Amino acid sequence: MKGIDIETEPGLTPKKISGGSMDRDVALADLEKEKKLSFVKAWEDSERTKAENKSQKKLSAVVAWENSKKAALEATLRKMEEKLEKERAVYAEKMRNKVALIHKEAEEKRAMVESKRGEEFLKAEEMAAKYRATGQTPKKFLGFF
Repeated sequence: MKGIDIETEPGLTPKKISGGSMDRDVALADLEKEKKLSFVKAWEDSERTKAENKSQKKLSAVVAWENSKKAALEATLRKMEEKLEKERAVYAEKMRNKVALIHKEAEEKRAMVESKRGEEFLKAEEMAAKYRATGQTPKKFLGFF
């Protein structure tokens, strides 16, 4: 028969040949059973391999997703840190400018105090010279008594 092979077609059992031994039929049946079991084992291995490959592919996709999300967050963090650093630098510059302004004002106030002291010294010297010239004594002498 063309296209049908007893050994490859499931469900077909070899016919008994008259005058043949029973051992041959049993051996052919065992071969058929082993062949089926071999096909089942090959199919099972194939399915396991497919399942393993599928899970590996999905795990790789998860790892890639995780890495891309981490990288995006790290980039955002770096941008925020840079922004904060710039803001800190601007704020520090403003504070340095304020300190310089305060120092300038303090110098001006010191100069005013020194100027006022010098004026008071001159005034005191002039009054002392006047009192010496006129022979008068100051009215507020030792005012703290």
